[in-house]
Amino acid sequence: MTTNGDARGKRKKSPIKGLDRPAKILKHDSYPPATEIDQSLEESIYNMDSDPEDHISLPPNPAMAANSVEWQETIEKVVRNVVSIRFCQTCSFDTDSSISSEATGFVVDAQKGYILTNRHVVGAGPFWGFCIFDNHEEVDVHPVYRDPVHDFGILRFDPKAIKYMKVEELALRPDLAKVGVEIRVVGNDAGEKLSILSGVISRLDRNAPEYGEGYSDFNTNYIQAAAAASGGSSGSPVVNINGHAIALQAGGRSDGAATDYFLPLDRPLRALECIRIGEAVSRGTIQTQWVIKPFDECRRLGLSPDWESAIRKGFPKETGLLVAEVVLPEGPADNKLEEGDVLISVNDELLTQFARLDAILDSNVDQKINIVVQRGGNDVKVELLVGDLHAITPDRFVTVAGGSFHNLSYQQARLYAIPVKGVYVCEAAGSFRFESSDAGWLIESVDQKKTPDLDAFIEVMSKIPDRARVVVHYKHVRDLHTLNTCIVHIDRHWTDKMRMAVRNDDTGLWDFVELAGPLPAEPAVRSKAHFARLDTFGHPAAVDVIRSFVRISCALPLKIDGFPRARKVGFGIVINAEKGLVIASRSIVPFDLCDLSLTIAETIIVEAKVVFLHPIANYAVIQYDPGLVDAPVKSATLAKETIKQGAPTLFMGFNQNLRPVVTPTTVTDITTVAIPSNPTAPRYRAINLDAITVDTNLSGQCSSGVLIREDGAVEALWLSYLGERTAHTQKDVEYHLGLATPTLLPVLDQIQSGVKPSLRILNVETNTVQMSQCRIMGVSESWISKVAEANSIRHQLFMVRKVDCAPAGGYDSQALQEGDIILTLNDQLITRLSELDIMYNHEYLDALIVRRGEELTLRVPTIPTVDLETSRAVIFCGVVLHAPHHAVRQQISKLHSEVYVSLRTRGSPAYQYGLGPTNFITALNDQPTPTLEKFIKEAEKVKDNEYFRLRVVTFDNVPWVCTMKKCEHYFPTVEFAKDSEGIWRKKVSGSEGDGIGGMGGVVVAEEGGEGAEEAVDG
Repeated sequence: MTTNGDARGKRKKSPIKGLDRPAKILKHDSYPPATEIDQSLEESIYNMDSDPEDHISLPPNPAMAANSVEWQETIEKVVRNVVSIRFCQTCSFDTDSSISSEATGFVVDAQKGYILTNRHVVGAGPFWGFCIFDNHEEVDVHPVYRDPVHDFGILRFDPKAIKYMKVEELALRPDLAKVGVEIRVVGNDAGEKLSILSGVISRLDRNAPEYGEGYSDFNTNYIQAAAAASGGSSGSPVVNINGHAIALQAGGRSDGAATDYFLPLDRPLRALECIRIGEAVSRGTIQTQWVIKPFDECRRLGLSPDWESAIRKGFPKETGLLVAEVVLPEGPADNKLEEGDVLISVNDELLTQFARLDAILDSNVDQKINIVVQRGGNDVKVELLVGDLHAITPDRFVTVAGGSFHNLSYQQARLYAIPVKGVYVCEAAGSFRFESSDAGWLIESVDQKKTPDLDAFIEVMSKIPDRARVVVHYKHVRDLHTLNTCIVHIDRHWTDKMRMAVRNDDTGLWDFVELAGPLPAEPAVRSKAHFARLDTFGHPAAVDVIRSFVRISCALPLKIDGFPRARKVGFGIVINAEKGLVIASRSIVPFDLCDLSLTIAETIIVEAKVVFLHPIANYAVIQYDPGLVDAPVKSATLAKETIKQGAPTLFMGFNQNLRPVVTPTTVTDITTVAIPSNPTAPRYRAINLDAITVDTNLSGQCSSGVLIREDGAVEALWLSYLGERTAHTQKDVEYHLGLATPTLLPVLDQIQSGVKPSLRILNVETNTVQMSQCRIMGVSESWISKVAEANSIRHQLFMVRKVDCAPAGGYDSQALQEGDIILTLNDQLITRLSELDIMYNHEYLDALIVRRGEELTLRVPTIPTVDLETSRAVIFCGVVLHAPHHAVRQQISKLHSEVYVSLRTRGSPAYQYGLGPTNFITALNDQPTPTLEKFIKEAEKVKDNEYFRLRVVTFDNVPWVCTMKKCEHYFPTVEFAKDSEGIWRKKVSGSEGDGIGGMGGVVVAEEGGEGAEEAVDG
C-alpha cells in the first residue's frame, strides 16, 4: 500500500493497488509461516497479474464464462447477488491495522439487505464502506455482526436504494459441501472485473490456516480446493451447479500453489437466522483451541483402542479427532484440560466435528458442561463453565493522550497462549508511542498505579494533569517475561479529550462518549542540579563546555512539511544562559508546531518554545525559562574567527547512546555541500551551505556536538542534516557536518538583544564553479584574477543551480535565472557562501552576473522568509493540507495552488480514493481553490457522507480528477493555525461525529461547535 514517502510515479495509478487486499498469509501445517505479515498488510498473497489460464474473466455476456449450459444458467443467477465491497477500517483495533481495501460479498437476505463476507473484511474495529452491485449501483453498508473467532461477518444495506435491478439472494447450503463437488468462486478481481474461478473440493477436514501474527480463524475445519483466487476475492461465494452457496472464500497459499481455503457455512447460517429474527448471536467458549489430528497421531497421544473402535463405529467416515492445542491460563479449562488431550465426548455425546462442538458451546453460555478427554490412555472427566465469547471480544476502546486502548482480546490471548486480561495498546501513538514495535503492548501500570483492565486504566488517566511526566510499566505480548519501564509526557492539550468509542451493531457505527476533560498542568517549580564532571577526558575545555549542553526532546503532534518523524531527540547548546536561549539542528526541531522538553544536567526537565527557525542554514533557536533552573548552566562562547582547513580542534559530541565523547582531531575540509533533496516527499533541507568535516570516526556517530578551541571557544556546531529517503531501505539519511559559528553571529546577536530576525533571502540554490569552468562560461580574465586575489584558498564563484518556483505574479524580470554566475552583490565580490549573507537585510540587491557569456547588471529582489514556514494546516478526509512549504517551492517549477497534500493516513477516505501526498488541489466541485481559505469554504458546503469532486495536479504537472465521499463521523475536519501572536490553535468543525482517525499522533476528534478551540503555546 502507498504510504507517505513511497516513490511517486509520473502518472496517477489506480487508487487501490493489488497489494491493498486484506492479506491472508498462510502458515504451513508444520507452522513456520510462509510469509510474514506486517501491520501495513503489504505482503498479500494475492497477485493481480495472475495467469489468465487460472481463471475465466466474465465477458459482457456472463453465460460465455461457463463451460456447460447448466453452469451458464447458474452463473447468470449468481452474479446478480455478488457485490464488490470497498471499505476502510478507520483505525487500528485488536489484530487489525487501519487499511483501505476492497473485497467481495454476496446477498443472503434480499428483503432485509444482509450481505455475507469475511470477518477480516468487516474487521474487529470501526468500519466505513459501500458496495457495488453487478449493474454498478452503489449503496452504503454497515456491519451488523462480526464473529469473534470465525472468518465471517454480515453487512447491512438498504434494499430500497437499489432502483435499477431486482435484488436477489443466495441460499446457504453448508450440507452440500462434499468432496468431489465441482464449484465456482464468483468474486471481485481487484475491483476491476468479475472473475469466475473453477475448482473441485478436495478436503473438508483441513485445520483452519494460520496467517501469522494477525487475525486467524480457529476451532473450525476448512474446505480445501484448487481455485487460484486472487486479491479482492475474499468473501466470494463458493457455489455448486445449482447456484447454492456451499462455502465462503477466505484465503489461500502464499507459495504459488493454486490452493484455496473456504469457510464452511454452518455457523454463518446460524448467525444469519438469529439476526433475521432479532435475536442475539450467542457464542460460548472454554478458552481452548482445538485442532483436528488423524487417528494415528491420536493413538500416540494416548487414544485407547476401545475409544477408537467406538468412534470409528459411530462415525465411519471420520479419520481423526479434536485435540487440545492451546489451553489459556486462567480460563475455564485451565488446570482441567491440558495440551494434547483428545476430546471424546461433551455432555455424553461423542464428538468428532467442530460444528457440533460450537453448537453445544453456543447453546450453553454461562452454563456447565461435562467433557471427557483421553490423556495418556486414561479417561479424564471435567466439568467446565462455558464463558461468553462476546464478553472477551473488545467492543469498545478509549482514546487518550494520542493513544488508543482496549481490553486484551481472546484473539490476541489465544495467539500467544496468555490470559485474557490486561490493557492492550491498539494504537501506540502520541504520549504512548513506545520504542521498537508499534503494536502488541500491554499496559501494566501508569503513574505507579496498577491498570488490570480498561476501566482501571481510565480511572488512572483521568486523574493525571496535562504535561505531567509519569512512569509507565508495560510488557509485550510476545515477551511477558520482560517488564519495560519508561517515563511518558502526558499530552492533554493537543488531544485534550478522553473519549470512549463503543460499537453499535444497530447503526453499524461506533458511538463516542466523552469521559473526562483534561486537568490543567501543574505549575513548574525551580529545581536544582549539578553537572557531571568529565575530568577523565583530559581536556579542560571539554569539561567546561558540557555545562552548555542540554538534551532536547521534540514531540510533533501533527506531521507537516513532509517531516517523517513524530518525535526527535538530540542535543542543543546554550548560547545565553541568562535568557535561556539554545541553538539546535532543524533535524531535531523542524517546525514550531511541537512540544519541546529540555533536560539540563541530566536532572532537570523544563518546557521550551521555538523562538526562531533559520530558513536555509539548518538551525533553530529555542528558549526555556532560566528561572526554573538552579544549575551552573554556562553560555557557550562562540568564536568570531572562522576555523581553517587543517587546523587542530577538539571534537566533542554525543553518540548514539546519548553519551558525551571527546577526541582531538583536525579539520579535513571546509567545502560547499549540497544536501540531497527528497523527491518523494519534499521536506526541509539546508542549502547554500559551507560544511566542515573532521578526521575522526566519532563524527559519523554523533549527530550533535561542537568543535572547540583550546581556550574553550566553540568554533563550529556539529549538526545533523536531514537528507533523502533511500529507495531500497526506505530509511531517511542524515548527514553529520560542522557549521562555523561566525556565520551565526549576526542573527544570534539580534535574537539575544530581543529582536526576532526578519530575514530576506535569494530564492535560489547555488553550486560552486571553478575558474576553468568559469572561463568557458564567459567570465573574463580580469574577474578570474580578482577571484584569486579575494580568496587565496579556494578560487571559486557561484552558479545558480535551481530557482524556486515563481510567485503568483510570475518571475521578476530582474530575477536570477538558472545558469547565472554571480560575480558581485552590492559591489561585493562573492567567493564564499558566507558572503551571501548580505541578502538577509536588503529588499533588493545590485547584482553583477554572467548570463550566457555576457555580463549583466540586475536589481535582484529578495523574498521575505516570514511566509516560508507553515502557519496553517487542515486535516480533511484523512489528509493534511497546507500551503506548499519551502522545500516544495525549491523542487517544483510551477505552483498549481496553495492547497498542498502533505500527508495522508491509512484507513481514510483519502486513502480509499487515491488522494496522496505531493498532490495539489486546484478545485472542489469545479469551484477553484487557489488558497487554503477558499478550499475550507468550499469543503464546508459538502454534506457528510456525500460525494464531491476534486481537481488535482500531481507534483509532475499531470492533472486528474478525484471523486471522494466525506466522512465526518470518523474523520472530522480539523484546523491548526497560528494566531496574531504566533500561538498555534486547534479548531474542529462542528459535526455530529467525534472521530477516531489517527493522524501523526493527533486524534482528529473534537466535540464542539464551530468556535471550539484551544490555545497551545508552540
